[in-house]
Amino acid sequence: MTEQQHYSASHKKGFKGFEGVLLFVVLGLSWQLTTTMLPLSNTSLYPTPAVTFKALLDSLPELLKGTWSSFLILVPGYLLAVVLGALWGIVAGSVGWIHRAFDPFAKVAAPIPPTVYIPYAIALMPTFRVSAILVVFIGAFWPVFVNAAAGAASVPLHYRDNAGILGFGRFEYMRRVVFPAALPNIFSGMAVGLALAFILLTVAELFGANQGLGRFVQYYADYADYPRMVAGILYTGMVTFAAMALLDFVKRRVLFWVR
Repeated sequence: MTEQQHYSASHKKGFKGFEGVLLFVVLGLSWQLTTTMLPLSNTSLYPTPAVTFKALLDSLPELLKGTWSSFLILVPGYLLAVVLGALWGIVAGSVGWIHRAFDPFAKVAAPIPPTVYIPYAIALMPTFRVSAILVVFIGAFWPVFVNAAAGAASVPLHYRDNAGILGFGRFEYMRRVVFPAALPNIFSGMAVGLALAFILLTVAELFGANQGLGRFVQYYADYADYPRMVAGILYTGMVTFAAMALLDFVKRRVLFWVR
């Protein structure tokens, strides 16, 4: 590597993420200017960053408790969706008759917005938590399934021929050839599914939860405590960002051959 190339690489590495930080700074300044300089008719609806940050700190114990409650719903539903979606997607993408049988149903069921299931799931299931887990599962399942099936179906045919020459059986071929080849697609589906899971979790908590991140926002909105409501929205965004960043970290570790 020449000195110029080394400088260019170091320069890019040093400024990685700078644009994102700059955007947050601009948004923060715009928020501050909007709430302090413009004549707003109802200032309680437009809390300043300082007021919102104070509300966030004051509400932190309640928010942490709500995070735990939300994750008791999110984690089981999401993990179950990932496991079943990936397994069934790989099978459907690899076995022709299963793909032909399941594809029409998937094309009908997958586009249905999972939020429409929430009222019926709450009425059908014995507890709110079980119904919310079900809704999160449905929402996260389809992106994982569709991407896993697409990844498995895209495996070149000569891979199967080579696996046959090496003496691989059906299960070993799936495990050692199809699954690794489909992993990039599976992780793409997991990212979409995780984002949907957070959306559905929050919406479900607006319907009938006693605690949780969505319930926190709804509760303080009902009482017109807008600084705490905005703080809850920002906190939910930070939790979602942290979860997505963790998934991206795992993806980069697992897919070490993909750069």
